[in-house]
Amino acid sequence: MFNRLCTLPERLSCLLLGPRQTGKSTLVCALLPRDAWTVDLLEHETFLRYARDPGAFRREAEVKIAAGCGTLFVDEVQKIPALLDEVHGLVGRHRIRCLLTGSSARKLRRGGANLLAGRAVTRRLHPLVASEMKDRFDLDRVLRLGSLPPVVNAGDSEARDLLRSYAETYLREEIQAEALVRNLGGFARFLDVAAAQSGDLLNYSAVGRDAGLATRTVQEYVQILEDTLLGLRLAPWARSPRARLVAHPRFYFFDTGVLNALCRRLGAEIDPAMRGRLFEHFVVLECARLLDYGDGETRLWFWRTNHGAEVDLLVERHGRLRLAVEIKAKRTIAGADTTGLRSFAEQHPRVPLAVACLAPEPQRLGEVRVLPYRQLLAEVAELAA
Repeated sequence: MFNRLCTLPERLSCLLLGPRQTGKSTLVCALLPRDAWTVDLLEHETFLRYARDPGAFRREAEVKIAAGCGTLFVDEVQKIPALLDEVHGLVGRHRIRCLLTGSSARKLRRGGANLLAGRAVTRRLHPLVASEMKDRFDLDRVLRLGSLPPVVNAGDSEARDLLRSYAETYLREEIQAEALVRNLGGFARFLDVAAAQSGDLLNYSAVGRDAGLATRTVQEYVQILEDTLLGLRLAPWARSPRARLVAHPRFYFFDTGVLNALCRRLGAEIDPAMRGRLFEHFVVLECARLLDYGDGETRLWFWRTNHGAEVDLLVERHGRLRLAVEIKAKRTIAGADTTGLRSFAEQHPRVPLAVACLAPEPQRLGEVRVLPYRQLLAEVAELAA
């Protein structure tokens, strides 16, 4: 088992959200006391029993509590959102701890669930970050196959099979089964187009034209991927919050292996251009995960001008920009690689500048620090600590 950075509160109830196969159940089960009562809604008979009568869960739980059980665990709670109302009542009436996992906050909200406001904290679990994999981390393999725990534990051939199944079965079918998408054909076309353009500026109208969908439908599908933690929408930085709302964001799929599966390139050689795109994905996703595991007060943006000058990542904390980062899949950085940072510095002269790259040791190019990507990730994690 990997030692995860995501921490659950010791006494409070908790709703742990995350995509399938990120290790939610494994993380919770490792922390359960022996007397905990576990309900797995992926078990068909269990699901049917509580779907027909959600109140049966409360009645059975109260028997367990009366017998001395102090912890309840409900796995995949989004399958029956009504159970959250029962959990809310149990936590209010009894001094118990409830741990719940789910892959879709969207379905919980649409089902009328209150997400245990005031009764529990919410945590999110992502694929593994480099520091969690320790000596099992291999950059080239992560760029090709991603970092879902079952994939990291598998051989290359098995990992490719797992990822193909994830892309075909989960993304294209199970999201529909959760009643999040009704037009499966349209959603499949959207996934193909969105995967091909992952990391680029997200133009909803253009994606809609390519996928044969209405712009509003594309916006809804992007929101679904965000709500299920399958995608990250990175907003452009501007001094005016209003300006941020009207500019095009960037969109990144949550895992490079799943992205490659959607693009049908799991077995392909990675050329230099694709390696650069995947390396940018990796660094952006790692930073986002590390910040999510931190105190929640540090955010990521990107920067782009109307003339095309851009910076891949801005790290902002408490309304102040703390770092501007360009991402390059190179061992040697030249002045031409810092053009965007220099343009940014003309408007924001006090913000520290850095290039995250494959260089073995840190160095400087004028005002720009050239950092091995692992050092950059450590600095980002420290900002959010």
